[in-house]
Order: sequence, then C-alpha cells, then structure tokens
Amino acid sequence: MTKLLNLQAFKDFFRSGQIGGILLMVCVVISLSIANSGYKEEFSSLLSTDLGFTFGTKAYSFTVAAWINDALMAVFFLLVGLEIKRELVEGELSSVKKASLPVVAALGGMLVPAFIYFIFNSGSPTASGWGIPMATDIAFALAIIAMLGKSVPPSLKIFLAALAIVDDLGAILVIAIFYTDQVHFDYLIWAGGVLLLLLIFNYFKVKPLYFYLVPGIVLWYFIHHSGIHATIAGVLLALTVPANTTNAESPLEKLEHLLNGPVNYFIMPIFALANTNITFQKEMLGGLISPLGLGIVTGLFAGKTIGVTLFSWLAVKFKLGSLPSGSGWKHIIGLGMLAGIGFTMSIFISLLSFSDEMNITEAKFAVLCASVISGLIGFVFLKSTKKTKA
Repeated sequence: MTKLLNLQAFKDFFRSGQIGGILLMVCVVISLSIANSGYKEEFSSLLSTDLGFTFGTKAYSFTVAAWINDALMAVFFLLVGLEIKRELVEGELSSVKKASLPVVAALGGMLVPAFIYFIFNSGSPTASGWGIPMATDIAFALAIIAMLGKSVPPSLKIFLAALAIVDDLGAILVIAIFYTDQVHFDYLIWAGGVLLLLLIFNYFKVKPLYFYLVPGIVLWYFIHHSGIHATIAGVLLALTVPANTTNAESPLEKLEHLLNGPVNYFIMPIFALANTNITFQKEMLGGLISPLGLGIVTGLFAGKTIGVTLFSWLAVKFKLGSLPSGSGWKHIIGLGMLAGIGFTMSIFISLLSFSDEMNITEAKFAVLCASVISGLIGFVFLKSTKKTKA
C-alpha cells in the first residue's frame, strides 16, 4: 500500500511561522522602545528578578531572563528537534536525493559566514563569536517569504524551511560542542539514564505523550546542571518521540501541532522582548565597523548569500541534487539573502559567546542590523524576479 505523507504538521508550522514572524517583529520594536525610554531600568530589574519554587528542602530559583533563555528556549528547541526528525522521516530530508541540496546549501551557509567572521576577529577577544553568523531564523525568514506570495515558486518555500532546519541542527551541534564551558559527568550520567528510558519507550512504541514530557522535564534538569546548555535537552527529547510515515497522526506530529502556537505566539516573542532590549548609544555605530560588527554583518548578509549560492551550485554541478521546481539561480541567490536573517538563534549564540556586556550589546545590534539588511534586500531581490527568468 502506498504510504501517504501527513502534511498537516508542515502546514501548521508554516502558517504559524508567518504570523509568529510578524509578532516577533512587533516584540522587537516594543523591546527597543522600552530600552530607549524611561522604563529601561525597571525592565532590566524585572529580567534580573529571581523567580522559583521550593520542593522539599531544596529551593529552585532562577532569574526571569534565565527562565526565558534556559527553560522556555528548551521548548523552542524541542519544536525544532521535532521538525528536524519529521523532515528526516517523511519530509525534505527523508532521502539522500531529497536532502542533498538543502543540506549542502545549509552547510555552505554555515561555513562561509563562520570563516568570514574568523577573518575579521582572529586573534582578538571576540574570536569566540564565530558561531553567531552561522544561524538562520526560521520564523522571520518564512514570514518574509510568505509576504512574497506568488512572486516565488512554492517549492522555494519548502526548500527554505528544510535549509533553515538543517541550519538549526548545525547551530545546536555548535552550541553543544563549542559553547559548553565545564561538564559535570555525574549529572550527565543521570541524564543518560533518563534518555535511555525515553528510548525504551520509543522502542516499545509507547504513544501517550506524558511518558515523554514528564521524563523530559527531569532530563532538562540534569542537562542544565551538567554544564551543557539546557536547551539541548529539548532536542534530545524530540528525537525520542515516535514518528511514522503514514497519514495517521503520530505522537511527534501531535506534539508538534500542540507546540506550534505556544512557541511562535509566546516563547519566541518573549525571547525577543527580553533579549533585544538594546539601548542605543552613538558608540554602537562605531561598533558596526569594529571586527565584531563587521564579522557579524558581513558574515550574515554576504556570507550566507555566497555560501548558500556557491554550495548549491556545486551540488547541482556534481549532480548531488537539483534546483527546486520552478526556481532558478536568482531565486537561490535571493533565498541566500533571506538566510542571513539570523535573529533569534544568532542573538542566543551571542549570549553564550561573550561575558563582556558591551560585546553582547554590540553583537545584538549587529545581528539586528544584518537581519534587517538581509530581510529587506532579499525581499526586494526576490520580488523583482517575479516576471524574470533566472
């Protein structure tokens, strides 16, 4: 019997990504407005407020900012992990032929920006930020390509989603491997035990989601205390949730459907609200032409465009894949520009890269500028291809 793909999860993801991207933009504007108003100290104080609970004899307390960046973002990474697994099982990454072009394009979109940043910052105190321009923001990129409507072929939207998902996987690996300072192996062993339990549930095809979500919270706790960034727990949990290749809704698709709304309408906007509160100073304009600023802006806009286009051309040249149906090289160039919208993930990696507050602020500002440049130029470029054959 022919297997049918359940495309509802992708449709929900794409639809919520459009609206979520717009909501994200609104929250960026609100956050910037607060940071440059008389309420900036109060807002900063709110983010630094301890919030927690007591369980038995132990108190579990984190700042509001830590709850957002460590706990809520773990749910975001859970959704990203679910999207990656679904694409591997039944989507654009489910076969070598399907996956080749977006995987190779994403690889170029990570390596070239990181190399450009390295050129600008090698040997400097900001060299650790090389992972910042590697990331693509799925929500923003999909929101902009959705605004293009029929100006671009539908296949290009799916290609961008697959590329951004591979890009996120790369960013997750970079965070896990390169942005972990110290590992506490006792907690890591406990985390491994919880992960083994989840894999056993998966092996025996246990379907109720609470068998995964409750241990997932415990997994987050152990990962958080192990020294590895807690958001990795979301990805590990996602990989254990059962999936299928039929048109029947799997536990993975059910959970993805449940998380799409909260992540796109609440978690990512809250992250933007908490982490783009940049107080503008005239020195920041000079920061854009510092090695840090140039590495990020050039890496995201030029690096992503060159990397995605060049590696896509190599993949087609060596017959590893073919261009999305109805698209040409101008579309790939424009898509490479949109991939330069690093926003959420780039800002997140900025927080992990530096301890100096000024470096973090300059990095955020550079990411914001680069994302605006990439989004605007990418939109205009792709819009101009509407009646032009590539």
